[in-house]
Formats: sequence, C-alpha cells, structure tokens
Amino acid sequence: MNTAKFLDTKGLLCPLPVIRLQEFVRGVESETEVTVVATDPGVLADIPSWCRVNGHELIAAKELGQEYHVTVRAIPQLST
Repeated sequence: MNTAKFLDTKGLLCPLPVIRLQEFVRGVESETEVTVVATDPGVLADIPSWCRVNGHELIAAKELGQEYHVTVRAIPQLST
C-alpha cells in the first residue's frame, strides 16, 4: 500500500469534499490510504456513504476540534 496521503478540503462545503476525494481516487494505481481533512461536518456521513457505494474501505471518521478527519483506504478503479 502507498504511504498515507492527506487531502485538504477545509472551507469547502458539500458536495465538494466528496468530489475532491473522487478525483483523487481516480489517480491511484494501488491501494492508498487517504485522510480527508474538512471543516464541513457533512463529511462524517457523506464519505462513509460514498465508500459503501464505490467499494472503498472506511478506516476512521472523527471530529478534531473545528476539523473533521475521515480516513479511507482507496482501491484502484478498473478502467473500462
């Protein structure tokens, strides 16, 4: 697995953090752990739902002060 990555989506509102995560995942070539750092509390529900729909693994979702950190194991997507 690739080393952990961070995706800064602070200041972005729904659905932009999920869109940024989807864009990031399109570029992974192997399983990659990525932590989305956001200020929109909606990521605590939106990203786990996105993981279920798209076949990625939710590792953790937590509130840290004024930020929300959601860690995902991104699985490479097969090209069609």
